[in-house]
Amino acid sequence: MITRNVATAFAPASVGNVAVGFDLIGQAIAGVGDRVTVRVTEQPGVSIVDISGTVTDLPRVAEANTAGAAAIHFSTELSLDVGLELSLHKGIPLGSGMGGSAASAVAAVVAINGLLERPLPRHALYESAMAGEFVASQAEHGDNVVACLLGGIALVGPDGPIPIPAPKGVYCTLVHPDLVIRTEDARDCLPASIPLEQVITQQGHLARFIVGCERGDLELIRTSLIDDLIEPARAHLIPGFDAVKKVAMDSGALGCSISGAGPSVFAWFVGAKAAQSAGEGMRKAFADAGLSSQVYVSSLDAPGAVVEPS
Repeated sequence: MITRNVATAFAPASVGNVAVGFDLIGQAIAGVGDRVTVRVTEQPGVSIVDISGTVTDLPRVAEANTAGAAAIHFSTELSLDVGLELSLHKGIPLGSGMGGSAASAVAAVVAINGLLERPLPRHALYESAMAGEFVASQAEHGDNVVACLLGGIALVGPDGPIPIPAPKGVYCTLVHPDLVIRTEDARDCLPASIPLEQVITQQGHLARFIVGCERGDLELIRTSLIDDLIEPARAHLIPGFDAVKKVAMDSGALGCSISGAGPSVFAWFVGAKAAQSAGEGMRKAFADAGLSSQVYVSSLDAPGAVVEPS
């Protein structure tokens, strides 16, 4: 039962893949994200009434918009007999590798959930958020969605998100160069087949990474936060990537790779000061390649989407 007429939700940016878990692991990033405000109307259906922020030329037809499609799926699941008007404020740039499509979809369903007398648990929102994410790339990858919903680090499970413990004292530096890479183009770069030996090696990285997070074993994480499959195929899309990664690793990063489809690059560091300092060096490396960039530093236990106070 709906007991409120309006609700606004904020959903954070996220790092997709987290190097070791292609389409499987995501990590929330504090401080930047998307907001969706949902208003109840008497006219049935879902409509997009306003889009503002870093991106405004998005589809206004609800079915073609990630927030709108997610809202349609969720309202259908709930059998709502009212209409919903969505206002979307984009804080995440388009084609940034920061999970913008997932953030919009998650913010929409979390806002609708906030209208209910008895909000559903987060895992119950997953399928609807995924319906929105699918609109963006026509592919089902839930790594950004699970991070947005739960916060912290999360794994895509058969029925929704599974949390992964965030190692204490570790921070993520995310550097976003002023460049757009479409997810579809980044996926087109991927090889059609991969030798079994490489797959086994990457599976080992993934297994050790999860165990390292569970134990808080930083050395185990350092030896496993590696992408031998996807990063080599996509690195050429990002000018200066090798130099940016070298700066991060020379600065003591536990690991560094491409965030999602790129062009953003992320790295993990022990301590906020080290993360911030390395971020400035990574920014300079992008500048040397002719790209301005923005630096975000976040703890690994960044919160997921929230309904904001009215």
